Amino acid sequence: MTGEQILVVEDNEKNMKLFRDVLVATGFRTLEATTGGEAIDIASEHMPDLVLMDIQLPDLDGVEALHRLRADARTATIPVLALTAQAMRGDRERFLAEGFDGYVSKPVNVREFLGTVREHCQGRVG
Repeated sequence: MTGEQILVVEDNEKNMKLFRDVLVATGFRTLEATTGGEAIDIASEHMPDLVLMDIQLPDLDGVEALHRLRADARTATIPVLALTAQAMRGDRERFLAEGFDGYVSKPVNVREFLGTVREHCQGRVG
């Protein structure tokens, strides 16, 4: 990889460590946020190539944080993947309909996770 920067938004410490370790070992650079509000601030400041957004967060949920990112011209085009344990029939479609660019269910399959991340990072680095 060419060092794309990914903002991981996850309030569970163990999950955050897993995502960080997998991404860094694969050549990505990571930023971290544990709340939706923090994610918006970090994304606005650092303009990551991709955001991995947990849905259930302690302040703004991931859907509301996504809507706020989309409403800001600076962050509107950053790809955002839903990162969630909500994996029932129809959940993927529901999150895509909310405006997420992709969907990753937890617990993650590392190979599928990295494939989805790479797919959404392509062409983002100039």
